[in-house]
Amino acid sequence: MMNPLLEISEVSVGKHFYWQLGEYQVHGQVLITSWVVLGIIALLSFLGNRDLKPTPDGFQNFTELVTEFIRDLAKTQIGEEEYLSWVPFLGTIFLFIFVSNWSGALLPWHLIEIPNSELAAPTNDINTTVALALLTSISYFYAGIHKKGLRYFNRYVQPAVFLLPINVLEDFSKPLSLSFRLFGNILADELVVGVLVGLVPLIIPIPVMLLGVFTSAIQALVFATLAGAYIGEAIEDHH
Repeated sequence: MMNPLLEISEVSVGKHFYWQLGEYQVHGQVLITSWVVLGIIALLSFLGNRDLKPTPDGFQNFTELVTEFIRDLAKTQIGEEEYLSWVPFLGTIFLFIFVSNWSGALLPWHLIEIPNSELAAPTNDINTTVALALLTSISYFYAGIHKKGLRYFNRYVQPAVFLLPINVLEDFSKPLSLSFRLFGNILADELVVGVLVGLVPLIIPIPVMLLGVFTSAIQALVFATLAGAYIGEAIEDHH
């Protein structure tokens, strides 16, 4: 029998290009597009930070704007005392999802042929979104335990002991909600655009594609905001 985790990892749509790594198969097309996304982020970071000036100009303005946006998001969700240490994590999560989503909305992945498969945004695959959600879960557990020690687990019996099952279930539902929301929205957007392009290839798909660009940005913001909110909740002092 196939391992249950492997069965979950097969929840996907479309053809996949598999790489064999030891006993495991991985979706090669996801790794390819993820490397492209990471390369884009690295290139933009290099262009914006290679010649830093006290008075920013050019591309440095853009990178500082993004940095300030992420700092404000972290401060709002986590609080002024703790937010700085979480800016790199939330920034990485936000930028990876944002660029991944926009790559699916703007880049013609499906026109690039690879053996027995097709390319798409990394967040089009459930394995990617589940990995991001699990990283978020590990992060807020770490944040709570690092600040409170074993007292962190008192939250499961507050405000009453009989709420223990509900509080535990809540922690299981968070990564499920994060992963399937992102996966479902990005996949649905690409499927709708693909169908419309096939049926009416000229004018009608354009507004839908523009809506997909907007939706992709919103999904990145929602994921990063919820990640910050969960971390802030974990380190919050309950009285």
